[in-house]
Amino acid sequence: MLHPALPILLLAVTAPAVAALDAAPPDAVPAQQSLDGTMVAQMTIRERVVIRVPRMSAASRLPVPVPVRYKEKKGPKCVAAAELAGALIQEPGAVDLVITGGKRLRARLDKDCGPLDYYAGFYLRPAADGKVCAGRDVLRMRSGASCGIATFRTLVAAK
Repeated sequence: MLHPALPILLLAVTAPAVAALDAAPPDAVPAQQSLDGTMVAQMTIRERVVIRVPRMSAASRLPVPVPVRYKEKKGPKCVAAAELAGALIQEPGAVDLVITGGKRLRARLDKDCGPLDYYAGFYLRPAADGKVCAGRDVLRMRSGASCGIATFRTLVAAK
């Protein structure tokens, strides 16, 4: 019986290969011949992978982009769910929604919403009208909790 913790590879080998196995390291198992004449051997294969990470010169470094700061403006009451393209967590108590076309909305959440509940992801179910509305709809967390959307604010790049 083979030990289940050992990394092994079973091979059907020819007689010259069996002779090579006899000279194998001590942790290799000697070959055995089955009834039909096929020789079977067990061998442990160890491998190391080395990844070379080149050092970048100062001239080849790309500049780190400066994060865009946004100002909040008055936002819509509702947004069409089909226009939602993504979401970002930028500050506690809010989720930034990316709208198709590059616009951004900030969904301010109810005050009783736990700040860490929605970081792992959330679900947003639009109503029958196909819209997500402040004061009506909620974000449902993967943990099972839910947070109501208090308001939407339009985000404009600060100058």
